[in-house]
Amino acid sequence: MPLKKAGSNWVSGNRFFNREVELALLRERILDGQHVLLTAQRRMGKTSLVRELFRRLEEEGEVQPVFVDLEGARTPQDAIAAIAAASRSVRGAWSRLKSSLGTLAQAGLDRVETVSARELQVKFRARTDAGNWRSEGDLVLEALAESGRPVVLAMDELPMFVNRLLTGDDGQIGPSGYDAADAFLSWLRQNGQHHARRVTFIVLGSVSLLPILRRAGLSAKANIYNPFVLPPWDEETARQCLRERAATYQVRLGPAVRTEMCRRLRCHVPHHVQLFFEKLHTHLVTQKRQEANREDVTYVYGRLMLGSHGQPDLDHYETRLRLVLGIRGYRMALDLLTEAAVQSELSHEAIRRYGLAPGPSEISEEVSIEDILQVECAPMTWPIG
Repeated sequence: MPLKKAGSNWVSGNRFFNREVELALLRERILDGQHVLLTAQRRMGKTSLVRELFRRLEEEGEVQPVFVDLEGARTPQDAIAAIAAASRSVRGAWSRLKSSLGTLAQAGLDRVETVSARELQVKFRARTDAGNWRSEGDLVLEALAESGRPVVLAMDELPMFVNRLLTGDDGQIGPSGYDAADAFLSWLRQNGQHHARRVTFIVLGSVSLLPILRRAGLSAKANIYNPFVLPPWDEETARQCLRERAATYQVRLGPAVRTEMCRRLRCHVPHHVQLFFEKLHTHLVTQKRQEANREDVTYVYGRLMLGSHGQPDLDHYETRLRLVLGIRGYRMALDLLTEAAVQSELSHEAIRRYGLAPGPSEISEEVSIEDILQVECAPMTWPIG
């Protein structure tokens, strides 16, 4: 099948490329009833991996997949309402909820098939407050657990939601934030244990959950999750993707050109490989040519990938670092990224030097250099100490 461009969206079906090994391993864990913490750097394809797995699981009919995006959630009530709305596709779940929640009909939720997902979320949120979100959430997960077939619940951007609960506008963790995050994570953990093998969780997001919990002293709340690391593509997979993209768009990329593109990228993050091809293709179209050479690769990488037009991903990444690390940790993160970019590596000595540096870059006890490295580089292993 032709390998079409997907932009920044997640992909599935014939747009999904490679990852068959990871799909098989993740499927095995899910069908074993293991709760999974999917970790990877940004743009590695976490959402696409889960969406493609869900597509295949639906075809097989063994489990019922539910995907919920928690990026917009601000409170546990918001999260419960989002999970409830996303669960409406599960057969049997809403019939059980209607019998359990006597006020569903009054809230206009008795005929769920006539209500949009957004409207459903709004109406369920209206009946959920700070005093009853646990019991409301228990009913939703109980309905999923008793729906007939095992349910797999993927919670996208759960780490950002937990971080939002934890921290204030200054990025610091306060007592109320700690209590809120602790309560939600404890509720999730208890339900994950209570409904084991009937409801299985997948946690994923644009930052890793573990460094956030470690910083807050809540690491024990993640002990029900089995970490699953999604690595970059190897060079051969990246070259194969470039070859198939070129064939789809009738572009001639010789072996030397594909190798040079991979050399420039160094780390073959799937999105970056495909973005590189897209910018190279656009350059060739403007030049009215169909064959690329190494000079084209040099130009596109330096002017388009690293230039101001190629920075939206970096801006988003900086925002995420600021939200998770706070302003002091964020400054240290930029120092470390600058060091790595200038020196092409982050050495033991550089890590030690920045970790001990006083002045504006000094970080508080709440954010250690180990925390920063885990947020910036997870799941990569960096030599610390």
